[in-house]
Amino acid sequence: MAHVSRPAAPVVAVLVLRSRRLRLPPQDPSGHGQGYGGYIAAMPRPQARADEAPSDRLRAIESVIDARLARLDMETLLVELLDRVQEALDADTAAVLLHDEPSGDLVAAAARGIEEEVRQGVRVPLGRGFAGRIAAARQPVTIADLDRADVVNPILRERGIRSMLGVPLLAGDRLLGILHVGTLESRRFTEADVELLQVAAERVALATQARVSEVEREAVRVLQRSLLPDRLAALDGLESAYRYIAGGEGTVGGDWYDLFALPAGRVCVTIGDVVGRGLRSAVVMGRIRTAIRSYALEDHDPAAIVRRVDAMLQHFHPDEMATTAIGVIEPGQDRLHLTTAGHPAPVLATGPGPGTYLELPVDPPLGAARDARRRATSIDLPPGALVCFYTDGLIERRHVPLDERVDRLCETVDARPAQDVCARVMGALVGPESASDDVAVLVVRRAPAD
Repeated sequence: MAHVSRPAAPVVAVLVLRSRRLRLPPQDPSGHGQGYGGYIAAMPRPQARADEAPSDRLRAIESVIDARLARLDMETLLVELLDRVQEALDADTAAVLLHDEPSGDLVAAAARGIEEEVRQGVRVPLGRGFAGRIAAARQPVTIADLDRADVVNPILRERGIRSMLGVPLLAGDRLLGILHVGTLESRRFTEADVELLQVAAERVALATQARVSEVEREAVRVLQRSLLPDRLAALDGLESAYRYIAGGEGTVGGDWYDLFALPAGRVCVTIGDVVGRGLRSAVVMGRIRTAIRSYALEDHDPAAIVRRVDAMLQHFHPDEMATTAIGVIEPGQDRLHLTTAGHPAPVLATGPGPGTYLELPVDPPLGAARDARRRATSIDLPPGALVCFYTDGLIERRHVPLDERVDRLCETVDARPAQDVCARVMGALVGPESASDDVAVLVVRRAPAD
């Protein structure tokens, strides 16, 4: 499926501030104190002085790429980075606010010295206050006297901060957040100070982006494992099997599959793919899958189910798009009613093979068009018939015609046991190579007459 532009995944926000007036917990002689304070005390760090040359202060900032920092968790990493920034610029506070893209706010999530920033969940809208102006303009901003400035975070005034300097955190054209320092005494920051903080911002942005991506990838994997079924429902007269592998070097996307019983002996089978990758796609995938289950309880027409899911997606997630194939098997299991929304049609096998690519009406993907036409097609399922559902990651390969891949899939699918067909399909179409996209395969077979 062709990928389209979409909002980037949300970023967790972090705020860290440190004041000379605040003291860390006492350390023991070994350098291992209580909590993170013991770790900081044990770490050698550059000491900045007001009379230091710019090159000396720059070397202090360069220490933020210390290899030892790679072993730290996200919160501790940013604490250490900002502690070094604060020392290098001889400032009383140093802070990072990261951009929460869904809300558009800069949000506090971790703190050093004034933990109430996190406990109170400080949020600063873009364009408002000191931090918001930096983020909106993407330019450095200085404040010589905080008493005369527009500051939306009252904690800064309560802590007695007088002067501030801030710069944006950027990764290419993407705004990650802002980095700022402050002093308890009035100070006019120089051009050298601004340049030094911008160098620090580049290092902090690199470290932050890498760690946020790592945390997000793990969150997506956990979320998707919780959303996709650990096992398919055991249904009388039907056997099933599935395969799922994450493409893109292990990053998870929005592929899903499901099989469940409905009232009056019907069975629903569905597979689909949300455009894009990452946490947001996985969240949308979970909501679509839940919506399909809910609407299928109320209506056994797959076209009506798709219509309602499409309306839900366009109302609550207007910037998202997905493809899906939904089938409802009648109580006698001799008929399958199918609807596809921008999704590849399943392959049907009723004998030794090859299987047949089902020629179904091509309806638009979910989220692509309002009030799109949705049509269902009825397929005969004789005893022993098998239907192979899949996502586009199985059949799409660069420099290989799509028809050639579909033909190969049809040649592989026959009316053998579901587990055997799954294994044959993965061997023939994935083989030893790593998939660049997620691959989901769901095979459902009606029990043979004997």
